Amino acid sequence: MDVSSLLVVDAYPKEGRQRLVDAGGTEGGALYRRMLERMAPEAEIEVVHPADAAPERTSGWDGAVWTGSNLSILDRGTPEIEGLLTFAKQLLGAGVPSFGSCFAVQLATVATGGTCRASPKGREFGVARQIELNERGSAHLGKPARFDAFTSHADEVTALGPGAVLLASNAWSRVQAACVEGEAGSFWAVQYHPEYDCHEVASLCRLRSDELVAQGTFESHAEAERYVEQLEHLHAEPHDIEAAATLGIDETLLDADTRTREVRNWLEARAGRRAR
Repeated sequence: MDVSSLLVVDAYPKEGRQRLVDAGGTEGGALYRRMLERMAPEAEIEVVHPADAAPERTSGWDGAVWTGSNLSILDRGTPEIEGLLTFAKQLLGAGVPSFGSCFAVQLATVATGGTCRASPKGREFGVARQIELNERGSAHLGKPARFDAFTSHADEVTALGPGAVLLASNAWSRVQAACVEGEAGSFWAVQYHPEYDCHEVASLCRLRSDELVAQGTFESHAEAERYVEQLEHLHAEPHDIEAAATLGIDETLLDADTRTREVRNWLEARAGRRAR
């Protein structure tokens, strides 16, 4: 793949990154770096943390990828959110194509004039079911017309800004994927997490078990812990068909190439084109 330089924008603040690690998970920036190293092994990859401090460079990469975050885009006016919005606008203005997950679709929306809210259904967690692509989404993301994806989000997009196009929806959130194609830069973003695997979802369940029990996703902390144990088992034994069926997880989520197809599509269609 003809991509020489990629930027990973870890949207978590330092405290949020530490909480992930303490729960047994992986920092978002490290997850994206690992994924990109598989797809573009020759590319130089840099990781930045704009929620902590403004990056010195605002241009010069073939593409940028954005992680999720424990921050909420609804907290406008805070230094962390304003710093992230500023950097997103700078990359767009510099013509650097972006791709991102979860918080990134909300960030891209607000940065380009759209709106978000706290989901009235609470946190969509574990597996986002029956995500449906429209015609534009099929061309962009390259996924099956209907698919499941790993997820964890409490905010959602309510209205896309000018120039943004809806790519995918499900029963939980109308905007499960969208893209902005501006005169300079572009931003493809999904509400779910192609970079996650069973282990990362298990770690997030540990981290957010109080919230998930309170909203009724699990009846008790014991049930949440069983879910964690089942996910960790399936992560270690991905060919255990019975365990996968119990969790409602199929091969499209267990196979890394299938699960991350939209990221590779973006690399080829946008970052690769910019590099050329």
